[in-house]
Order: sequence, then structure tokens, then C-alpha cells
Amino acid sequence: MRARIYRPAKTAMSSGTAKTKRWILEYAASSAREVDPLMGWTSSTDTQSQVKMYFDTKEAALEYAAEKKLDVVVQEPHGRKANIRTGGYGENFATSRRQVWTH
Repeated sequence: MRARIYRPAKTAMSSGTAKTKRWILEYAASSAREVDPLMGWTSSTDTQSQVKMYFDTKEAALEYAAEKKLDVVVQEPHGRKANIRTGGYGENFATSRRQVWTH
């Protein structure tokens, strides 16, 4: 059985890093999804694709996968870009700002 181990990225809607510290093990889909012709719902006979397991470390996830004899693909997380401006949104309204703030 195939699985993927990864650490999720932060959401695009926030600058926080909540829910990005733990590693996730997800099983790969073993059967294709089908569309019901009457209702238009998407269904699958594969129940393992609904399983998501959380681990504190990558090593713990790999240990679990080795114990269960899973074929695992590990995706390493990408780091933050180096050109992130220091300060933040509040700096736009600082009284010590040197540049003129315009739209």
C-alpha cells in the first residue's frame, strides 16, 4: 500500500504557522473516484483515502510506516523565502516611517 508523509504548509489566508508543525501520513487512493449519474456526487470504494494520521516527528511517521510495511514517499517542507520584509503590517502606520505611505 502506498502512503505519503509530509508537513503541511501554512494557509494562504494567514501569516501564522499554526497546524504546520506536525507531520501527516496519508494513504494514496487505490481506486478511482466515480461520479453518480443521478445526484452528481463523487464516491469511491477506497476507505483508506479518508485516513489522515498525525505525528509529532518525521521519524515517528517513518517508524509507523516501516512497522506496517507501507511504501512511503516523503515530501520535505519548503522553507520561507528570505526576502520577507521585517516589521509587518503595523509598520505601514508607524510614526517613524521614512517613506510616504500612499495607495
